[in-house]
Amino acid sequence: MILYLMDWIGGPTVFSYVSTRMILAVLTTLLINIFVGPPFIKKLYQMKIGQTIRIEDCPTLAKLHQKKKMTPTMGGMLMLFSLFVAAILWMDLTSFYTWILVLTTIFMGAIGAYDDFLKLKRKHPKGMKARMRFGLEALFAILLCLYLFWGDSSVAYFLPFKKGPLLHVGIVIAVLFSAFVIVGCTNAVNLTDGLDGLAAGTILPVALVFAVFAFLTNNVEIARYLNVIPIRGSGEIAIYLSAVAGAALGFLWYNGHPAQVFMGDTGSLALGGILGVCAVLLRREVLLAVIGGVFVAEALSVIMQVGSYKLRNKKRIFRCTPLHHHFEYKGWPETKVVLRFWIVGLILASIGLASIKFQ
Repeated sequence: MILYLMDWIGGPTVFSYVSTRMILAVLTTLLINIFVGPPFIKKLYQMKIGQTIRIEDCPTLAKLHQKKKMTPTMGGMLMLFSLFVAAILWMDLTSFYTWILVLTTIFMGAIGAYDDFLKLKRKHPKGMKARMRFGLEALFAILLCLYLFWGDSSVAYFLPFKKGPLLHVGIVIAVLFSAFVIVGCTNAVNLTDGLDGLAAGTILPVALVFAVFAFLTNNVEIARYLNVIPIRGSGEIAIYLSAVAGAALGFLWYNGHPAQVFMGDTGSLALGGILGVCAVLLRREVLLAVIGGVFVAEALSVIMQVGSYKLRNKKRIFRCTPLHHHFEYKGWPETKVVLRFWIVGLILASIGLASIKFQ
């Protein structure tokens, strides 16, 4: 909107700069989450939208987490609202990147909201059926990737720390792989959202690193100097990712231990989908696996646990999954688990950021 106002009534050109709009997007979502948080949380309490406690394979932890049962969930609605406000105010509404990211937020957020709604109903404590949820996510991801790659003879994929593309693949493989990245990231973030502040605190550095990449690839000269692929218009991606970082930080104000509100699937699926889509738009799918290593570890722990349980006569690899519950089961305090996962996330984000220069 700010760009239209400048064209209409004029104003300082500084507001047209991508860097300025990135800063304003961070401040917008941060302040909305902090100042709108109290009345929003109060309303959730009044509506009795309490967290559902489900840790079937770890009854000891289930009892430990019972105190969180009355903590309201679906707090992700506040985060998504702040993202929409930031997008309207500071992004170019004619850019197809803007609409791709907004539509991703709406679609994945709607799936998460419906899942949360079903969990709140006593008849559906597990939410949507896994096949239906994965099917909807996969359908959206495949259609989006078809739109992005349509007309291309091949698609390039890049490896951190390596100059130039790693390989080129055909459109069919590209669509399937990129859709897998989007769906995988969406659900990996959702699995990470199991302790106070864990998901929000690990989303923050990933969003910031991708925002830096998007900002740099938006400038052709800087992109060529750093040996990264220039992407015209990717500044809008940087602005939206900055808004995601601000929303995560602002939400963490109330989601940190002891949490006053949880983001629920409404927030975790939407934010995970945004990160996955941004990785595809920036052609940095492999980088996502590096800087989002915490999400990867959480998802792999569940896959390995389920596989071992089914194939090895109900034998488990971990004491409890996702991975953060394994350490909690071993006796680590919740705050210690969260803090150490944050530290690992920051280390991985720093490695990803360093890959810009070392290639």
